[in-house]
Amino acid sequence: MNLDYLFRHPERVLDLTGEHLILSALAMFFAVLLAIPLGAAAARWRRLTLPILGLLGAIYTVPSLAFLAFMIPTLGIGRTPALIALAAYAQIFLVRNLVAGLRGVDAATLEAARGQGMTGWQVFRDVRWPLALPVAIAGVRTAFVSTIGLASVAAWINAGGLGTLLFEGITRDDPSRILTGAVAITALALLADALLRLAERNTAIARARRAA
Repeated sequence: MNLDYLFRHPERVLDLTGEHLILSALAMFFAVLLAIPLGAAAARWRRLTLPILGLLGAIYTVPSLAFLAFMIPTLGIGRTPALIALAAYAQIFLVRNLVAGLRGVDAATLEAARGQGMTGWQVFRDVRWPLALPVAIAGVRTAFVSTIGLASVAAWINAGGLGTLLFEGITRDDPSRILTGAVAITALALLADALLRLAERNTAIARARRAA
């Protein structure tokens, strides 16, 4: 493996890694803010499930370069259109898992909570949401790993991140630069996956204890 560029320019690779992580994390933050009400609505009103998931699935099938190109005339280039595209792509994973988690809560558990005098909001906040959390975090993990990979394409519109190395390497016919970018993106995705798997496992253990 030719990683000469990494050893010659470790500071730049580290800076681009930070940009990539910030871009991905911001996109996930906005994606989760949007996915929670969408997922809650789709879980509560079944007639909305198919239209919402169908629309989000259709968005995910749009090629990333085409999606970014569509936004350039109105939003220009830079971080803003990249965040919008990445947050949109993450929705299908987040909403689908949130719906599955919320609907997977045992009906008897919910009825027992209502029997104790809990309001609808209290049942959601104190019972349904905590029990659905492991499945929701699994969706966050999948979405975040996918977002880290897709964020590399955002360098095409000057959004920064490790994708810059890929495009520079292609333009300059520099395999070392390309390989450095690819290895760094892969390492970042694997680290995010490992950390979120740990969070998923811990919440699943907490859920089992709550059910006991």
